[in-house]
Amino acid sequence: MKLLYAEDEPAMSEAVVDILTYHNYMVDAVQDGQDALDYALAQPYDALILDIMMPKLSGLEVLQKLRAAGCPTPVLLLTAKSQVEDQIAGLDMGADDYLPKPFSMSLLLARVRALLRRREGYTPTVLRCGNLSLDQNRCTLSKGSRSLVLPRLEFLMMELLMLNQGIYLSTEELFCGVWGYNSDAELGIVWVYISYLRKRLQALGGNVTIAARRGVGYTLEARG
Repeated sequence: MKLLYAEDEPAMSEAVVDILTYHNYMVDAVQDGQDALDYALAQPYDALILDIMMPKLSGLEVLQKLRAAGCPTPVLLLTAKSQVEDQIAGLDMGADDYLPKPFSMSLLLARVRALLRRREGYTPTVLRCGNLSLDQNRCTLSKGSRSLVLPRLEFLMMELLMLNQGIYLSTEELFCGVWGYNSDAELGIVWVYISYLRKRLQALGGNVTIAARRGVGYTLEARG
């Protein structure tokens, strides 16, 4: 998979390129909006990651010009925590997703994977772990013929865990991924919802557990 990443902060750009390359993505990195536009129009990419605040052209301007030119490539916008108006404007202009800064690398990787699955109009409907499945359209968690409809926040947390199977997500990463950076909720709410999901898993009798590692975080594990 080939990505275009536009970011004018050298340290951030280097860190993101390193993690994406480590996970076997090919990445072209540019430092301003004009280069981002030129690269995106000159060759095909599987997805674009655009910072909103860039020299020459902003990420929003790049997005607007690409969509006006008929470019259908999925776009992930990187926004500052307080740029709610930019987030809304970006989605209205045709962005596929946005990620507020600062963000964790594991959450960025999850968003990129989700973006690539939506490429060319394909939207996944079912995520699987062990003998459990999560229907993303119906918000149902199932084992065989047994299903549970998950409330919205439980569904979002289970979806995030399934998208990151085998990767430990910290409490902060789960909180930001489910409630968002601007939420007034307390960080401890994450443990409460982990407890809810563990009860759901137990009720279904699946072979999947939510493993915890002190000081590290939580991940889904399927037992043989």
